[in-house]
Amino acid sequence: MRLQHAFKEWAVICEALAQGRQSLILRKGGIEENAGTFTVDQTRFWLYPTFTHQQNAGIQEDALPLLEEAEAHRPPAGKVCFQHWAEVATIYRIRDELPVLLLSHLHCWSEETIRQRFHYREPGLYLMVVRVHRAPVAHEIVQLPAYEGCKSWVELERPLGIAGSTPVLDDAGFHLVRKQLDMLLAPTAFA
Repeated sequence: MRLQHAFKEWAVICEALAQGRQSLILRKGGIEENAGTFTVDQTRFWLYPTFTHQQNAGIQEDALPLLEEAEAHRPPAGKVCFQHWAEVATIYRIRDELPVLLLSHLHCWSEETIRQRFHYREPGLYLMVVRVHRAPVAHEIVQLPAYEGCKSWVELERPLGIAGSTPVLDDAGFHLVRKQLDMLLAPTAFA
């Protein structure tokens, strides 16, 4: 099997996803996206680590070592490296700020980053619960001009193989994350 689409996210968040420290992605929408509105174009995609807009203040203090690791794994200029891909398990549209703030133990973004993203344009965020997989081989490709810019989704020039990939979290670990999110974001389902 091969994947041809990639999802752009801060490299530090990609590192957290790759290490199983987080299994969710919060998104508002890229500037270049249709009317600035985020849509889930693909349910399986490569994680595309970006270094633009990433900053120390944008993450929780205990995630700073992840930022250092992401920088240490930074590919040479003009290259992009893909080794982790994600599969969307659930999508939430969060319209109230409090539930998002209660999720701080499940992600690395700072409270200020969450609040800024939540209130940008109109209040709300999308949350994708993702199962992350590690491909057995890293694919390093040339970063084409078409991949640049403030957009969430990128169609790669050619598909890249994922055969032999393994999940970064075992079934029990991923089930626990999903259960926590369901309890926090859909509490009536457990009434």
